[in-house]
Amino acid sequence: MAAIIQRGKKKVWYAIYRDLNGKQRWSRLRDAGDRRSAQAAADLLEMTAQRRKSAQHIRKSFSDLYREFYGEGMPVATAREYAETWLDQCKSEVASSSFLAYKKTAQRFLEFLRDRADQDIADIVRADIVKFRNELAGKLASDTTNRYVKILRMLFKSAKRDGYVLENAAEHVETVRETRGKARRPFTLDQIRSVLAVADPEWQSLIKFGLYTGQRLADLSLLTWANIDLGLNEIRLVTKKTGKHLTIPLSAPLQHHILGLPRSDIPATPLHPRAFKAVIEQGRAVSISNWFSDLLFQAGLREKLTHQSRGIGRNTRRSNSELSFHSLRHTAVSLLKDAGIPQAVVQELIGHDSEKMSALYTHVGREALQKAAATLPEI
Repeated sequence: MAAIIQRGKKKVWYAIYRDLNGKQRWSRLRDAGDRRSAQAAADLLEMTAQRRKSAQHIRKSFSDLYREFYGEGMPVATAREYAETWLDQCKSEVASSSFLAYKKTAQRFLEFLRDRADQDIADIVRADIVKFRNELAGKLASDTTNRYVKILRMLFKSAKRDGYVLENAAEHVETVRETRGKARRPFTLDQIRSVLAVADPEWQSLIKFGLYTGQRLADLSLLTWANIDLGLNEIRLVTKKTGKHLTIPLSAPLQHHILGLPRSDIPATPLHPRAFKAVIEQGRAVSISNWFSDLLFQAGLREKLTHQSRGIGRNTRRSNSELSFHSLRHTAVSLLKDAGIPQAVVQELIGHDSEKMSALYTHVGREALQKAAATLPEI
C-alpha cells in the first residue's frame, strides 16, 4: 500500500510509492479532500506505476475516483459509438478518399468485433488488434493490411486523447512484412498506341492526359474546363490524394489534343464526363481503373480480370499487375529522365511528394517546367 502525508501550510496530500523498478516516487494529490480519498488516489498511482493491474481495471478505478472528486464520471463510449464520433471529426479534416478509407477500416473492425462493438471501447486490447491484423493478412495484400493497422492507430490515439481509453491498443501492433509482388513498369510507346487503338474518344483523352501530365486517374477524371488555361498554356489542379497544388505546362501534343476536344462555355463542365461521374459518385477511381484494365486486355497487354483477380469480395487478394493506368505516370517519369531532365524538375512537374526530394530544391522555375514538358513525344 502506498503511503500518504500532508505537507505545507495548505496541508496538501502527497502520495509516496515505488514504481516497477523499485524507485521511490512522490506525487502531489491536488484534489484529495480527505485521508480516504488521498489513500485511494495513492494506491491507484502505485498500481499504475507497478503495472499490477490491467489498463481497463485502472481506468475503472480512476473513473470511480474521478467521480468522487468531481461529481461526474469519465467519458464512456462503445467501440461503435466512438468510431462514429471519430469519423464525424475526420470528415471535414481529410480528403474524401482518405475519409472513405477511414470509414471502411472502422466498419470492418466493428464487424470483426461482433457483439463487442457495442461494449466499452476501453475493453479493446492489443491482442484484439493483432488478431484482426492477422485475419486481414491472410486475405489481403500486405500494404492494404498495414493501412488498416495504421488507421486503427489513429482511431485509438484519438480515443486516448479524448479520455475514453488509457492506452492506445493499436500503438504497438506491428505492421506485417511487405510481400513482393510484380513491380509496376512503364509502357512503351508502341504499347500506348495499341491501347489508344482500342479505346473510345474519352479513354483516348484520359490516356493522353496521363502520359503528358503524369497525373493519377482520379485527378484526371475530375478535370473540368476551369482547370485548363489555354492563354497561359497550363493546367492547374489540386491533387486528390495529397492536396498538392500543381501548375503543369501543356506540352505541344497535349495542347493540340485539348484544342480538338468539344468545348463548353461553362467552366464546371468535365472534360471526361463518364469518368467524372464515376469518381464523384464513388469518391474514388476503382471502377474506372477496372475499365482501363479491360482496355489493356483488349489490347493484348493483360489477362482478363475475373471477380477473384480483381479482389472483389473480402476473402481474396487483389491481383498486382505490371501494367495499369498508373504505369503512364511511370512512363512520363522515364521519358523525362531519358531526355536528361533534372530529377528536381521531374519531381515538380509530376507532383511527387517526397521529403527526400524536397531537400534538393527550393523552387523550380516555369521555364524549366516548360522545357521538360516539351521533351515528351507525340503519340
